[in-house]
Amino acid sequence: MSHTLPRTPPGEPSSPVPPRLSLRESFGRLSVRPRSIALLAAAPAVFVLAGVLGWAFDWHLGVDSAVYRAGAVTLLSGDPLYEGTTLWPEPFWALLPFTYPPAAALLFVPLAVLPVQVAWGVLAAVSILAMALVIRVTIGVLPIRSGELPRWTTPARATLVFSVVFLALEPVWRTLFLGQINLVLMALIVVDVLVLSVRGSRWGGVLVGVASAVKLTPLIFVPHLVFTGRWREAVRAVGTFAGLQALMFLLAPGDAVRFWTHTISEQGRIGPMHWAGNQSLNGLLNRVTDLAPWATLAAYGIGALLAPAAIWLMLRFHRRGQALPALLVTAFYGLLVSPVSWSHHWVWCVPLIVLLVSRLPETTPATAWRRWLSAGAVIVVFVSCVLLVLPNGRNLELHWEFWQFVAGSAYLLVPPALAVVLAGRWLWRRRARTEPGDDVDAAAAH
Repeated sequence: MSHTLPRTPPGEPSSPVPPRLSLRESFGRLSVRPRSIALLAAAPAVFVLAGVLGWAFDWHLGVDSAVYRAGAVTLLSGDPLYEGTTLWPEPFWALLPFTYPPAAALLFVPLAVLPVQVAWGVLAAVSILAMALVIRVTIGVLPIRSGELPRWTTPARATLVFSVVFLALEPVWRTLFLGQINLVLMALIVVDVLVLSVRGSRWGGVLVGVASAVKLTPLIFVPHLVFTGRWREAVRAVGTFAGLQALMFLLAPGDAVRFWTHTISEQGRIGPMHWAGNQSLNGLLNRVTDLAPWATLAAYGIGALLAPAAIWLMLRFHRRGQALPALLVTAFYGLLVSPVSWSHHWVWCVPLIVLLVSRLPETTPATAWRRWLSAGAVIVVFVSCVLLVLPNGRNLELHWEFWQFVAGSAYLLVPPALAVVLAGRWLWRRRARTEPGDDVDAAAAH
C-alpha cells in the first residue's frame, strides 16, 4: 500500500514556504478515526495505569514529579518553598530542593490533588501526548514532497510511528521515568513559535512566557522572536512571564523575594555542575578543568563568542522560510550555553531527528549516504545511553581519559558537528556553482 503526495522532483529545491498547519483540522480528522485514537492513547494509558498500581503498591515512581507536586502542596499550605533543601510533602525517596521559580509551583497545582505516583503517571501520559503534538507540528511545517511514499509516511501514521519509536531515545524515556516536564515545555514552545506566532495569533508568545515561568531556560526563545521580527509575540512572552512573577509577589511574596534575590544564584541546589549528565559547555569545562573556579565564567565567554554565529545561522534559515531549522538552532544554542542542561533536557532531539529523516528522500543515489550518515549518527547518539555507561558520579568524571571526555560530551557535540556539516555543504555548493562544467555535481549538491 502506498500514499501519494505532491512532491518536487528529487534533486530540486522544495518550496521554502510550507503550507500552514491547521491543528484544528488535524484534531478533527483524528476524532473520526477511533483506531488512531486508540493507538495514540495506548502508551499514555499504560503510564497512568502504572501510576495507579504504583500508588496501590507504594512503588517509587517519579522523583522530579514528586518534587513538582510537593512544591504545589507547599504553596497551597502557605509554607516556604526555598528555606530548606527539601519540602515536607516529599516522600523519603525524593528528598530534593525545589529549584524552580515560584510561578512553577502555582502551575503545578493540578498535581497536588493526585497521589504522588498517580501524578507521575498523569504527567508522563501528558508528556507522551505533548511529544506526539511536537512531531505532528514538525511534520506539518516541513515541505511536502512527491512520489509514491509508504503509507506510514502520511502525517497521521508518521506521527504514530515516531511517537512509539522515540520512546527509545534516552532524553525521552529519562524525562518520562523521572517525571520531568521537558516534553510539555517543548510542545508549548513549538506550538507557539511554529503555529500561533506564524499566523499572527493574539496568543502568540503567551506559551513561551508560560514555559519560561516554569523553567527560566525557555527565555532564550524571546530573542528568537525578536530577531525573526515578531516583536508583538516577544512582548507578549515577556509580559506573560512578568505577569506570572508579579502574581506570585502577591500570592507568596516571601517565596518570590527569596527566589529572585538568593535561590536563583544557588547552583548547589540544582546539583553537581560537573556530573556527566550536565551536557552544557559549563558542565564540560568544569569536568575538563577539575572544577577550576574560572570554568563557569569561561563557559559563558565561549557562549558569548558563539552567539553571533548562532544568530546568523538562525536568521539564514528564517529568511529561507525554514522556520523549524531556525527554531532548532535557538533551542540547541540554549542547551549549550545554559549553566545546566541535563541529558533529559535534550528532548529537542525529537524534532531534529524528524527533520533529518524527512530529508533523506531528497538525495540522489550518489549522495544519499551523506544524509543517512548524519541522521544515523544523531539517532545513535541519543539512543546509545553512553552517558549512563561511562563511569560517573562521586567525581569520577574528573578523572576520565581523553576518549571518555569525548564520549561523555556526545550530546553537546551534536550541534557543533551538525553546524560543521552544514558549513561544509554550503562551501561545496558554492564551489560547485563556480565550476560551469560540473552541472551534475552542482545539482546533486543542491
